[in-house]
Amino acid sequence: MSPTTWLLAISIIVATAAVLLILYIPRVGELFHQHVPDRPRRRLFLAAVGFFTTFTVARLLAFLASRNIGPFRYLYIGGTHVHHLVWGILLLLAVGFGWLIEIGTGSKSSSLLASRLMSLLYGVGAALTLDEFSIWLNVREGVYWTRDRASLDAVLLFGALLLIGLWGRGFLKAISRELLPSRRKKKSPFHARGSVRTSFRR
Repeated sequence: MSPTTWLLAISIIVATAAVLLILYIPRVGELFHQHVPDRPRRRLFLAAVGFFTTFTVARLLAFLASRNIGPFRYLYIGGTHVHHLVWGILLLLAVGFGWLIEIGTGSKSSSLLASRLMSLLYGVGAALTLDEFSIWLNVREGVYWTRDRASLDAVLLFGALLLIGLWGRGFLKAISRELLPSRRKKKSPFHARGSVRTSFRR
């Protein structure tokens, strides 16, 4: 395998593991369920995170490989350029099969870890596949770098960010409050006035 493929695979594994580990922290998991109480929205949020992260990394690595920067090269097997949409399709098939046999479906009987993992992997597979949308029907190598690519990239990235904000808005606000505890500790003006009056009476 080429360094580009290895780096893409490692980046996806590390990012997925990082998200799962962060959600495994009791306080973060509690905030996640509290501010995104609807199970389908939690799954959609994780899929959007997986999509955005993977699309960004795949786009960067494809750009480096196209310009032969550093060790980054396209993957060729038997002289055939294996596009990363192939891995995306295989991943989507694997996730779909997992859901068919009720692995990580999000139901109460399924594992919470499996549900989160499958949601993230769905977003990863969708990103790898949609990143090469321009060659779904037209397999010419050059079509990947046509002028339409910039607008498609912008639309997909903006859409992913929009969905992350839409489905996880309350959760993201709660996390920001946790990371900036000084904002929570500020006393209200009413409370401060009450304290002054009490000390005055004394």
